[in-house]
Amino acid sequence: MSKRDCLVANDWICGEYVRSRSQELIDATVEHVAITAASVAIGVAVALPLALLARRWRFLAAPILGVTTVLYSIPSLAMFSLLLPFFGLSASLVVTGLVLYSLTILVRNILAGLQAVPEEAREAAKGMGYGPLRLLWEVELPLALPALLAGVRITTVSTVALTTVGAIVDYGGLGTLILDGLDTQFKAQVLTASALCVALAIAADLLLLALQRLLTPWTRAHRIRPGRFARKADAAKSVAKVAEPV
Repeated sequence: MSKRDCLVANDWICGEYVRSRSQELIDATVEHVAITAASVAIGVAVALPLALLARRWRFLAAPILGVTTVLYSIPSLAMFSLLLPFFGLSASLVVTGLVLYSLTILVRNILAGLQAVPEEAREAAKGMGYGPLRLLWEVELPLALPALLAGVRITTVSTVALTTVGAIVDYGGLGTLILDGLDTQFKAQVLTASALCVALAIAADLLLLALQRLLTPWTRAHRIRPGRFARKADAAKSVAKVAEPV
């Protein structure tokens, strides 16, 4: 009796597909991770000054938050079409679109984190001679870190999903495999690429959660040494509470 070939049978689950197309899967996964990482990193770099502007001049907060919300509401196909004359069919087109989508979450979380920093912490730092930049870098950003990283986690997971949309311009990482599989009704390719996309989102979230716990030990310090860290932990909890996703 001959061994059944899952590729010929076009099964949803096919180990032979994974074995024979491993390099194609690796290349698509690497492209997916690279586009996601670049989009989130650039998004944070753009969102931070926007949040600082909104906090410094409050009349700018509504326009900045409004514009980022409008950008997030634009359908992905329309977004890429609007950017196409400037970037052409390239990975930059996909990255730029994903950066614009990320701003609404990142700006709101960073702004909420900065606004939740206790005023007494700022006053104490100023009394110790901290200038504006040192105050921001050594006091405000560390206390806003839980909110900032919460925004980065949400943005990263949503960007992993949105990157698949880049398949319409052939720069969608695993999304390109999913789209090709749907066009050719290649079941194993569709399921394998989709499963890898979900695994990437979960892995990225867990990695960022571990990074958050590593960088903000005071958020759980009250469970270890309540007397020594209670005040700092309470401040960080108030920051994180503001940034919790609804």
